[in-house]
Amino acid sequence: MPTYNKLVRDKIPEILEKKNLAYRLKHLDKSQFNTALHEKFQEEWREYQQTANNEEAVEELADLLEVIFAMAEIHGTTKEELLAVRQRKFLDRGGFDQKYYLIEVEDK
Repeated sequence: MPTYNKLVRDKIPEILEKKNLAYRLKHLDKSQFNTALHEKFQEEWREYQQTANNEEAVEELADLLEVIFAMAEIHGTTKEELLAVRQRKFLDRGGFDQKYYLIEVEDK
């Protein structure tokens, strides 16, 4: 039986049961969940960096968003509130559409 030792999505046990696969899992406490989310973020980021095409990249970006939404809840906010903060920052500072790369700023 392969060992994974990683955070998985909520429906994975159901999917494994439908495939008649034996599995073991545990429920994490808040601290363990926080650590596992950070590890999952790194895993998904590595997978994104290794994508070979746009379709794979979008799939991995969606996984990253799901992890980020779970992280937001740990910090006491919802995905809707997180998206509202993102929108406020976008309106205040813009996005990255112009592809600006700041080299230096004069000191006063």
